[in-house]
Amino acid sequence: MTLPAWSEQFARERLGQVPATLPPVVSRRWAFEGATGAGVRVAVVDSGIDASHPAVGAISGGVIVEYDADAPPSYARITEVEHGDVFGHGTACAGIIRALAPRCELFSVRVLGSRLTGKGPVFAAGVRWAVEHGMHVVNMSLSTGKQDYFGLFHEIADLAYFRNVMLVCAINNVPGPSYPSQYASVFSVAAHLGKDPLHFDYNPHPPVEFGAPGIGIDVAWLDQGSITASGNSFAAPHIAGVVTSILSKHPRLTAFEMKTVLAALADNRIPPDAGG
Repeated sequence: MTLPAWSEQFARERLGQVPATLPPVVSRRWAFEGATGAGVRVAVVDSGIDASHPAVGAISGGVIVEYDADAPPSYARITEVEHGDVFGHGTACAGIIRALAPRCELFSVRVLGSRLTGKGPVFAAGVRWAVEHGMHVVNMSLSTGKQDYFGLFHEIADLAYFRNVMLVCAINNVPGPSYPSQYASVFSVAAHLGKDPLHFDYNPHPPVEFGAPGIGIDVAWLDQGSITASGNSFAAPHIAGVVTSILSKHPRLTAFEMKTVLAALADNRIPPDAGG
């Protein structure tokens, strides 16, 4: 008998046993009590990171991605070199992640310039670099609304999903589609009014799944300083930090299992025994 393509992968002798990763009841104690982020590599795709900032500390590496018209098809040039932050935005995001997962390994992927602007191919190349270089979590507090890049970012999001790299992306601050936050495999995040860094909500209605602190919060900035800032940009690293913390304690979780865990732990989740 001729079997359909790929069905041989599900032969018992080939498939093997897959260990259960989720308990019958998901609790915050199970998820991240005692977790530090140790062993988890996190890329911050942004304006760079100031490793001298006390809220951030040492980073484990990074690259600068620049536009290069003579380098098709990516049109990007990637240089692995020590660098700082040209705006402050990336340092703010890194500081939030560090506070939630103090022992994680932070990597800077600089794709934005001193005006906090950049090009789609550069952004895409930076995310792809993170996916292909062993990152476990990628924080993107930026997005593009250009439909031309829908397919490119979708391809990268799929690559990340099947490599079990968790992409956390802030949705745009203005209405309208933005990528890659729109894709089902990505952890899309918007800001809410809460201040507790571990207070996050789950939204079952697209396009954004998770809400986290990002309005009027204190964040690290340039010159080892801080500012009070608002935006979906600062909500995303809260979710990235929580994901990193959980992953350090439960490294076998897949991306879709992690979403299930976050949804179960959300502050607006009604316990199953509460009825309704």
